[in-house]
Amino acid sequence: MNPASVGFQCPSCVREGARSVRAPRTPYGGAISARPGLTSQVLIALNVGVWLLITATGASASAWVDRLGLIPAGRCEPVGGGGYYPGIGEVVCGRGGGVWIDGVGSGAVWQLLTSAFSHVDVWHVGFNMLALWFLGPQLESVLGRARFLALYVLSALAGSAAVLWLSDPASVTIGASGAVFGLIGALLVVGWKVGGDLRPLLVWLAINVVITVGGRDFISWQGHLGGFVGGVLVAAVLVLAPREQRARWQALGLGVLTLLVIAALTAGTLLVTP
Repeated sequence: MNPASVGFQCPSCVREGARSVRAPRTPYGGAISARPGLTSQVLIALNVGVWLLITATGASASAWVDRLGLIPAGRCEPVGGGGYYPGIGEVVCGRGGGVWIDGVGSGAVWQLLTSAFSHVDVWHVGFNMLALWFLGPQLESVLGRARFLALYVLSALAGSAAVLWLSDPASVTIGASGAVFGLIGALLVVGWKVGGDLRPLLVWLAINVVITVGGRDFISWQGHLGGFVGGVLVAAVLVLAPREQRARWQALGLGVLTLLVIAALTAGTLLVTP
């Protein structure tokens, strides 16, 4: 028996009572995190780590850009780099003395995710990580760590799916912008659900859309669009799930979205496979 303020308690009774007390949850069913910014900090560290690797090995000329960046079909580069041969497949590339760079369609499927952690320019990684620093903790505090991570990853993969379908098959796409746009879309859904003032976020979104459209020759509008749509859909599943059996409905909805993203990625891969 353990001494208590009044009388004694049996240890087994204390343990049973602790099990019967429901742990506090976030507004949408996630476990409350003592450090809601930790997941964002880990994601930022991963992105910065990959950027440092790329910078230390040649920046835009680094071989890691081709290994980690998203190349839908693969590309044939002349010896020494400096461009690529459009529309030339791996076999013809080798016969012509070119260097073949694998893409998703030729087996480098990891690029679908690694591209979302890869940057070359300091302004690119800096802007994306600043956005993640501000948006991530807000979403993690209301969604919980696991749900926030699911939002981030599915947004990134949705962006990759859009790149597969809508980009030049030999282009190279890198950056966390698709996932960041997913966070913007998710925060809009959460703000709408609670009746918050969406004007500041809409202004920020509009500025990013203008930048994306204006720089579409070197900015992946495809990844931004796919990530935004993915973030909106994931957030809708999480915040609109019925309160009764919320976790079950959220798991079902996320499962369906995951299958849809996988289907889009698979079909896109088949589309660009030589």
